[in-house]
Amino acid sequence: MATKYKLAIVMSLIMALSNYLVSFKFELFGIPFAMSAFTIPLVYVMTDLITRVVGRTEARDVALLSLIPGVILSFCVIYISAPFEIALRIALASGTSHIVSNLLDIYVFQYFRNKYNQWYVAPSTSGVAVTIFSTYFFFALAFINSANTFMADNWYIVATNQILVKIVTSLIVILPVYKIVLDFITKKLNEPEAQQQLG
Repeated sequence: MATKYKLAIVMSLIMALSNYLVSFKFELFGIPFAMSAFTIPLVYVMTDLITRVVGRTEARDVALLSLIPGVILSFCVIYISAPFEIALRIALASGTSHIVSNLLDIYVFQYFRNKYNQWYVAPSTSGVAVTIFSTYFFFALAFINSANTFMADNWYIVATNQILVKIVTSLIVILPVYKIVLDFITKKLNEPEAQQQLG
């Protein structure tokens, strides 16, 4: 199986897991959060790594390939605990947000990567920008006038809180992981065997 198909499967699974976790809420100092805030940034880390290592065309292909499986899996996991209409709406909103946000992430990341030499500028800048856009975009599509009355009334509050958690998680936890994985991949690609295969 080609690498991009394997990456698309992983991305679809992360997407489905995030949509499952969005139903699990917790409060911190009286502020509502959704558990999905800790998993969604992983999608953008994958996209950024693919863009950096093999290029934005491959990253775009992976995002597109993961779309339909991600929507189907998301619907299935949401439907376990939500009515059909709610599950379908969240899954479709997730798919729309997923593809728009990933394509945006690819081009924002590439722009800052070309403009700045420091390894951390592109993933951190694109991560923050795309997180803000994608979170409001998803929650608006999924929950405005939704049958889920709590989310219909509070979607923008939950979305804002999600953004804060995602940004903190991305910068403190995921960005260092990004660097470790990037160094590992770069080292592997620089090995003589990898050079021969690429040649």
